[in-house]
Amino acid sequence: MVALLVLTGFYLFQQFNRQLNNKSDNELLDEEAGWVNYLETGIENGTAFILRSHEVSIFPVDAPPNEYPVIADANDYTFKPNSNIPYRQLSQVVSIGGISYQLIIKKSQEQKAAFIKDFTRIMLLVLAALFLVTILFNWVISQNLWAPFKRSLQKIRNAELSKMQAIHFEKTNTKEFNELNTSLNLMTDKIYHDYINMKEFTENAAHEMQTPIAVVQSKLELLLQDANLNEAQLQSVAEASLALNRLGKLNQGLLLLAKIENNQYETKEEISLTEISKKYLQLFNELINDKQLTVETDFESDFKTVLHPLLAESLITNLLGNAIKYNYTGGAIKIETSKDGYEVSNSSKLNEIPADKLFKRFNASKENGESSNGLGLAIMKKIADINNLAIIYNSKDGMHTFKISKKYS
Repeated sequence: MVALLVLTGFYLFQQFNRQLNNKSDNELLDEEAGWVNYLETGIENGTAFILRSHEVSIFPVDAPPNEYPVIADANDYTFKPNSNIPYRQLSQVVSIGGISYQLIIKKSQEQKAAFIKDFTRIMLLVLAALFLVTILFNWVISQNLWAPFKRSLQKIRNAELSKMQAIHFEKTNTKEFNELNTSLNLMTDKIYHDYINMKEFTENAAHEMQTPIAVVQSKLELLLQDANLNEAQLQSVAEASLALNRLGKLNQGLLLLAKIENNQYETKEEISLTEISKKYLQLFNELINDKQLTVETDFESDFKTVLHPLLAESLITNLLGNAIKYNYTGGAIKIETSKDGYEVSNSSKLNEIPADKLFKRFNASKENGESSNGLGLAIMKKIADINNLAIIYNSKDGMHTFKISKKYS
């Protein structure tokens, strides 16, 4: 568009300049015809005529006549000191009464130059205004034309797997956008149905496993009390019981995740994480003493958030449980609450958790030999996401810190 405007402006300028030159040339030819007519009728044969002025010069010359006049641009530096006056000049040798006369007629182009300057300024202003108006016009049209596409894009960016059923891409007046939105509707429906099938399978499988796990666990506990078993048999039964216990915890974790994702823990009441922390510090007191851990608390300010009590307890038990489990004997735990957040720090000999594995399911650490199903951090992250909370993790100087805060939109 810019190139087109520049070419159009250049073409208009050239055409305008050519028209002005043609007008000046016609005036020079008319004036020459008048002088020739004057010389032919007003000067007697054999009489020489001489006229020298700033704009007209007529004088005899020893040269043959020219058939056509020569018209060209010229400049005059003598009429006004220190000034360059542009002229359009006609020059021709004509024969009148047997005498050859050099005829030179000049026509000032000052008015033309001023006129072209004004015309150029006006044309540039018009073209600039046209450019700006076109840009504004295109912007307005673009905003309206692309609005459906931008709305669809925003829906895709904000899409959540568990809420895809509510996403619907609207019908528009643009054929291409309609095809896109139709494809997106089919895609989201398929993704949601696949997600529901997978979630139902996981939930049903975990639920159905509860009863047989409990039955097997009770049978193993009875075997452990059997006096007829030798040491090797008791060891095997104990290992089987431990593995089954871990399987039971894994099953409970998967069930909890499924219920959280299914929004089965909705609430509108605020709960104090400080009070829950005090409660579980007492319950974990024996474990803390066994590892000779030093617990430092700062509960001067209370951290409250809208959260279901069961989820709040799961969040705190996971935080405190990990702080104890992955600590070393004689280590430290620090718990700090404020109106803006809840923070738990613990000493540990383990390396910093990589960001890409931090909240990944079944990514339990094996460095310290602790048995874990690897769902604790994943459950914490899911609880936080569902309840508009943020979890920030960092590790510095052997201290691992998890901080929970509210998300502000």
